[in-house]
Amino acid sequence: MVKLNRIYTRTGDDGTTGLVDGSRRPKCDLRLECYGTVDELNAVMGSCVVAAGRADQASASSIGILLERLQHDLFDLGADLATPGDGEGLRITAGQVEAIERAIDEHNADLKPLESFVLPGGTELASLLHQARTVCRRAERCAVDLARGETVGPHVVEYLNRLSDLLFVLGRVANDGGAGDVLWVPGQNRD
Repeated sequence: MVKLNRIYTRTGDDGTTGLVDGSRRPKCDLRLECYGTVDELNAVMGSCVVAAGRADQASASSIGILLERLQHDLFDLGADLATPGDGEGLRITAGQVEAIERAIDEHNADLKPLESFVLPGGTELASLLHQARTVCRRAERCAVDLARGETVGPHVVEYLNRLSDLLFVLGRVANDGGAGDVLWVPGQNRD
């Protein structure tokens, strides 16, 4: 269990940070960028949870509960990324990926198929879910880049890929089951 007695340690004042295995890396290192982006995603998802609590739709409560559960996964994912090589530590599992797939299937079941791309918007919750989706995609791109040169947990990229899909589906659910989706109209503003 993590125990934080002091918030500042001064060990990062030289521009480095410690990883799970005790090694130190520059704060601009790609591995740190990856788990920092996952941390940013978790913060945006926290905003989604708050918005779900304020929303007056029946689906918002279940979305908030699901997102809170996924926030714990994102700490696992951050720990996974903070563990270089094949070292011990928390690793995202295939079961966590499968749980997201089940959530996608469950929430997508009642949505009508799309005939256009969806613009971020609609309800406050849907807008924030789309923001979380884009941060998730950035984290995924970062993890793919890291995996090209270093070992990352075997399920990191697929977890982020599925999570971004789930956030898209939840955005549609938060838009009155897709009825309030803002659809892209190609060439709408051309002369």
